[in-house]
Amino acid sequence: LVGSEMCIRDRLVSALNFFAIRKSQAAPDAKFNFGYAKLEALAAMFEGVLIVGAGAFIFYESVRKLQTEQAPVDTAFSLYAMALSVAVTGLLVAYLSRVARRTRNLIVRADALHYKSDLFSNLAVIISLLIIKFSGFVMIDAIFGIVISGYIAQSAISLGKDAFGVLLDHAASPEVTAEIIKMIKAKQRISDFHYLNTRQSANAIFLTLHLVFDKDISLYDAHKISDEIEAAIRAKYGELEWQITTHLD
Repeated sequence: LVGSEMCIRDRLVSALNFFAIRKSQAAPDAKFNFGYAKLEALAAMFEGVLIVGAGAFIFYESVRKLQTEQAPVDTAFSLYAMALSVAVTGLLVAYLSRVARRTRNLIVRADALHYKSDLFSNLAVIISLLIIKFSGFVMIDAIFGIVISGYIAQSAISLGKDAFGVLLDHAASPEVTAEIIKMIKAKQRISDFHYLNTRQSANAIFLTLHLVFDKDISLYDAHKISDEIEAAIRAKYGELEWQITTHLD
């Protein structure tokens, strides 16, 4: 029951992710000066909707199954098939999760989530089949289906919130902003700063700020200090792509 719609969904999602990743990495052009990175968030939101839909379908079928008479289950064949599926899916989830942590790519994270939902669903099927084999309690399949549907929906909603934040240009984390301010205040020739704004799009952070220098400083020295701050930010957070625009006052 839990895995009945997975094959078609997996093919559709994988095809979507393939084209979305390729396009999101395209270089900026005259029409889209900041590139296509937000396609990551759009694809992740779409995939989140599909995953929620899958969870709703599993929930509906589970409830319906609780209300109908259950047919005998061939547990031996089903256990072998599900064990193979768990092994393959587990390797895929491990790989995608590692890539998602390294790249912070929302599409890869969404793909890891949908295969993780498959993995947990398959594990639930194995557990329910074992229970059916030794106890004959066939209703456990539907009960596990309801539990898994809740997990799938909750995970997809969390992913959708992160994707929505990217589309709305959410700021960098407070910890990153605080560290940038600390770097600015460490420079002696800077008397003040303002208009420090950040927005994060996928793995790129766009930072703009105004630096106020002593009035007798040369333009060369002011630029040098500004460059040092930018270099320190990139060195501190090398896993992120930085687009920094600094105005010198």
